[in-house]
Amino acid sequence: MEQRMLGSLWPVSLLTLGGGGLGQVWGETDRKEAVATAREAADLGITLFDMAPLYGRGEAEAVIGEAFGGKLPGGARVTTKCFLGSRPSEEVQGKFERSLQRSLEAMKLEQVDLFFLHTNICPDDYVYKDDPENQDRWATRWSLYVDTVIPAMAKLKAQGLITDWGITGTGLPKSIMDALRHDEKPAAVQAVTNLLDSAGSMRRYDEPPEPRNIIRTAKNNGVGVMGIRAVQAGALTEALDRELPADHPEMRDFEKAAPFRKLCAELGEDPAIIAHRYALSMDGVDTVVLGVKNREELRACAKAAEAGVLEPELRQKIDALRLNFQIPRMPID
Repeated sequence: MEQRMLGSLWPVSLLTLGGGGLGQVWGETDRKEAVATAREAADLGITLFDMAPLYGRGEAEAVIGEAFGGKLPGGARVTTKCFLGSRPSEEVQGKFERSLQRSLEAMKLEQVDLFFLHTNICPDDYVYKDDPENQDRWATRWSLYVDTVIPAMAKLKAQGLITDWGITGTGLPKSIMDALRHDEKPAAVQAVTNLLDSAGSMRRYDEPPEPRNIIRTAKNNGVGVMGIRAVQAGALTEALDRELPADHPEMRDFEKAAPFRKLCAELGEDPAIIAHRYALSMDGVDTVVLGVKNREELRACAKAAEAGVLEPELRQKIDALRLNFQIPRMPID
């Protein structure tokens, strides 16, 4: 499989195997099939495996441990994450270390290549529109990020537990871009990468999500970009594979994407494959993280990588649908 440089780190495959599907976040599978999927991903040339304790309460990481027995295939790398929030600063280092040690034990590894802060980043005085009374559970305030999180990540590097660190770029867009421009910036960011420019249920704020500005800012500052939500949690596939209420963000996006599915039908193409190829075509994206839960879905995505980026004419047709229309801020490098 073709490789691209992940920022200034190392070459990685066009596709990354994510842990959401392996951990049954995106529908049912079983351990045997998940292990087989991880092994086949390596056979197909996928060299990056993106895990987190939250994916099935450790299930995805256990799959990696069982699939590879503590010996990743040659050239393969693995990530994991920590859900932090805004806890007292004296608790941060211990939280990171405990979370990381559990992940390493589950995956039977001694080190991870990237360790991601997996909570929103926001200004100290920011109040979210959704669930503001609990936002300190899932949002990391800017001063905690700069004064405590960054030094804690540096300590983990010095301890040899991680090679480098990153952030999940689903918090307030201005704060994410500030982090990407900071003197001590992350090595990588996970950024929404889909033709809707939608973060779906991950978005908790009123402001436009601005994923393309986030990607642009990352690339302008030498930060690697891992594209997430290429099919927006199933909204850009032929049919959702799980029950959702009508007002759920993913269901609303599925309805919004009807013109895209119609275009794909006219072309005789699978919407999921076209959506992945679109994501791979987006400027600045180094690798696209897959949410597949079985080998059948994996093979379909591999076909998308083999087909390569979208032809300009087809991308123009998709963009002409204006499914990503929003009123953005002015981009800031």
